[in-house]
Amino acid sequence: MFSIEHEFDSTVITLVDEGEAPLNEDVIINAFEECVTIEQYDPRTDQMHKITLSIAQLTDLGAALDLPEGVYQRAMQGE
Repeated sequence: MFSIEHEFDSTVITLVDEGEAPLNEDVIINAFEECVTIEQYDPRTDQMHKITLSIAQLTDLGAALDLPEGVYQRAMQGE
């Protein structure tokens, strides 16, 4: 299950783990104009962990999901 909310400066997507236990904590994705952050609570350390991806990194991640094993570099626009 997931939810999508539009805030003033970002779109917030929350991914909820469903199924059989043990379940993972919710993942919260904030999509801003200049970057995307991914957050997840870690109950072992009682801390929220955050990863920030640039738009270029997010684009690379999207491309990587459909490619076989290897090392790749996206062609720059205009090349």
